[in-house]
Amino acid sequence: MKTHERAANLALAALSLAPLVVKVNPNVNVILTACLTVYVGCYRSVKPTPPAETMSKEHAMRFPLVGSAMLLSLFLLFKFLSKDLVNTVLTAYFFILGIVALSATLLPSIKRFLPEEWNDNLIVWRAPIFHCMIPTHSLSVEFTKSQIVASVPGFFFCMWYASKKHWLANNVLGISFCIQGIEMLSLGSFKTGAILLAGLFVYDIFWVFFTPVMVSVAKSFDAPIKLLFPTADAARPFSMLGLGDIVIPGIFVALALRFDVSRGIKNRYFNSAFLGYTVGLTVTIIVMNWFQAAQPALLYIVPGVIGFVAVHCLWNGEVKQVRL
Repeated sequence: MKTHERAANLALAALSLAPLVVKVNPNVNVILTACLTVYVGCYRSVKPTPPAETMSKEHAMRFPLVGSAMLLSLFLLFKFLSKDLVNTVLTAYFFILGIVALSATLLPSIKRFLPEEWNDNLIVWRAPIFHCMIPTHSLSVEFTKSQIVASVPGFFFCMWYASKKHWLANNVLGISFCIQGIEMLSLGSFKTGAILLAGLFVYDIFWVFFTPVMVSVAKSFDAPIKLLFPTADAARPFSMLGLGDIVIPGIFVALALRFDVSRGIKNRYFNSAFLGYTVGLTVTIIVMNWFQAAQPALLYIVPGVIGFVAVHCLWNGEVKQVRL
């Protein structure tokens, strides 16, 4: 499993840098980058300890409503406040978030070259001002020396992103956010995953097809919440793919992989879910180019992911075990 993850990491890094050296078709780049990101995130989610956050059915049902509120809030911010001001605040926020995400993504590779005690011994830092104000509720942060070392390249990389806003820096941070999201978030069951994806299926269709909100925010939001792929079209210099179109289906695909691992089966349902994601994303790109208009990717990805897994478990007669 570690070999698969390492190979996918190398392929992902090569793919991110490829457009700087040779011309890469942006449509192919979208599909390969998104699929490899999901693949890496899924394998990193398989670990002895369960993922940090597990989503319940109630959370899954509320998620589209919370997402809608956040999306509409951003739209109103860009509408009534200075776009530069909003993006300056967001850049500062994503600068800190980017250091954390990139450091966490690099940490497994960096740890192999550091002393063992640097990986295990925790350092506890307490905020002195907060501790003086409320002694019984001190604000503390725990970290290891390995995490400090991993944060150094993360800091300088985020400095480059903040100063240049280069599309490659944007993509590297976006990929880090996706990998961490897929690795750290967990669905409690396939049923919870189906509820979440069904809700976001409706969410994506509504905000893209029936309002200008989604497209407007995506174009105005100058932060790594989307992957950018250079094109040869001056009128449309970049193709975009939102991180939600990677992370949300990705945590469902990761659930399929962990389900296989828990049963000692080699990638049975993971293969179906991953193939469904790839087919759904490919259809999105085809339709987008056919109509020359933005498409809600989850409109095609959700039926692909859920449909392929559902057909597979029906074929195997394992509906009760999978509990869709």
